[in-house]
Amino acid sequence: MEHRIASTPVLDIAYLEHGPADGPVVVLLHGFPYDVRAYDEVAPALAESGLRVIVPWLRGYGPTRFRSPMTLRSGEQGALAQDLLDLLDALGIARAALVGYDWGGRAACVVAALRPERVTALVTVDGYNVHDLAVAGEPAPAAAEKPFWYQYFLQTERGRRALETDRDGFCRLLWRDWSPEWADAERAFTASAASLRNPDFVDVVTHSYRVRHALVPGDPRYADLTRAIATQPPITVPTIVLSPLADGLDAGIPGEPDADPAHFTDLVEVIELSGVGHNVPQEAPDAVVSAVRRLLL
Repeated sequence: MEHRIASTPVLDIAYLEHGPADGPVVVLLHGFPYDVRAYDEVAPALAESGLRVIVPWLRGYGPTRFRSPMTLRSGEQGALAQDLLDLLDALGIARAALVGYDWGGRAACVVAALRPERVTALVTVDGYNVHDLAVAGEPAPAAAEKPFWYQYFLQTERGRRALETDRDGFCRLLWRDWSPEWADAERAFTASAASLRNPDFVDVVTHSYRVRHALVPGDPRYADLTRAIATQPPITVPTIVLSPLADGLDAGIPGEPDADPAHFTDLVEVIELSGVGHNVPQEAPDAVVSAVRRLLL
């Protein structure tokens, strides 16, 4: 494993690299509020299979930094997708397999949908992880809305201050609620908490949840991507969907399918994971490793 930095037009992206430099590439993308530690068991196993494994810290996490103080600290899905494309370009990678969940799954799904020529295969948690902003204002049943309290709290300045002044307490609660059956959550959170102290974390997170509810504008540099995402394009690359059955974010909508066939034209399989919560790579690393190997080896 090596810790490296890739300079892109907007970011200096910190990432971990495992495996042979000439192996098929797989990029592992973490979510909110997690970090690269989510793949501590996945990455070495894939490297042992001969894959070149790239594990970046997303914008606002860990050692990744914005290159200019003038750049909007955007957390919109187009920004996350462009960061991924910029990272591939900076590393001279023409095509890669993508693995992601939560924010990382969003970046992976958007790139797979809009730039399939750059993607060899996709492993996505919870299916088509792309927000349809056109219907973002439509309420769900109350039970389905309840787990998203944090998003609504962050629309307020009180919520922003809560995250800023007690980000460990705020995020630890989400880890616990989203993975209620994960016995090792506390130890794992302690190992990842330092990444949440990035100086841009609060701004990026707050913007992410405000822009998706149309309360603040996005960064104009991603306007074309945002328009393309709005068409809800299908994903045409070979895809495996991992569906965690103990995900606390799905507590109010039991039985909802994680893979809409209309969104995937080459869906290999949907794999249900009993007893597994939101942080799938860390809770069920063998399932992630198996899915990647099935698609690439």
